[in-house]
Amino acid sequence: MNPAGNLLEFETRSGLTYCTHDSVALAGDLYLPKGTGPFPVLVGVHGGGWVQGVRGQFQHWGRYVAARGYALFAITYRLAKPGQKTYPHAVQDVLAAIQFVRGNAKAFNLAHDRVGVFGHSAGGNIGALAALAGRSPPFANGYPQDPHAKESTEVKVFAGVYGVYDVAEMWLKYNIQSPKQNNIELFLGASLPDNRQLYFDASPISHAITANNKVAMHLSVGTEDDLVDRRANTDAFTLALKQAGFFVRTTILQGAPHYWGSDPIEEPESFSGFLAPRLVRFLAERL
Repeated sequence: MNPAGNLLEFETRSGLTYCTHDSVALAGDLYLPKGTGPFPVLVGVHGGGWVQGVRGQFQHWGRYVAARGYALFAITYRLAKPGQKTYPHAVQDVLAAIQFVRGNAKAFNLAHDRVGVFGHSAGGNIGALAALAGRSPPFANGYPQDPHAKESTEVKVFAGVYGVYDVAEMWLKYNIQSPKQNNIELFLGASLPDNRQLYFDASPISHAITANNKVAMHLSVGTEDDLVDRRANTDAFTLALKQAGFFVRTTILQGAPHYWGSDPIEEPESFSGFLAPRLVRFLAERL
């Protein structure tokens, strides 16, 4: 918003290629406020169980936050398939997107030092790993040939919507709900009994440590989430973050299931509509 509190005009720049990793060109859509700037920016990481999903899930969020002075770069990242894991590759894709917006800050009128990540569901897992562990192996410096590889991957904030923060717990749940295809196993390339260390490293809760507590966190989840267990993921992650001295805020949505994050924000009784002003207040304070 401008100083008078009025909504800003914005533009959408679609299909911007932000990197090419292992011969795969990856693109994003930039929702960009118009005005004096420079504007803070969020990298949007969609959900879809690590195996599907599109960056268009952020179309309503992109327009909403851009009108309020926050750019959003909603990205495509590599998805897992049978026999083709995408860990740590998907996290490295998000890191490249962070470097892309930082490297193009002047061209897009963005604030170089005010970058965050906004992830839904599986994108909450990938995005939180980028935000908390992106400077460490196995994620850091994966693609030194990227055009903006010298840019920092540090972020100021992470906002997660019904994210998966304990992948070992999610592996167990997939084994019960969909034993023919365990998406976590596809993503990581190994089962939990085969490599528990891998599951520890791929869980954002493992990185909720004092050394990482400069990242401000906002976590939202519904009380009736039928896919990702709230207590084992959002609640446990919140507690771990608080123990490590993070600034953390939560929005708990009464009656909300999974899969509402891409709903129209202005829709009556929209769960996204309930979250939206609360998320913007968090951004105003921390980003």
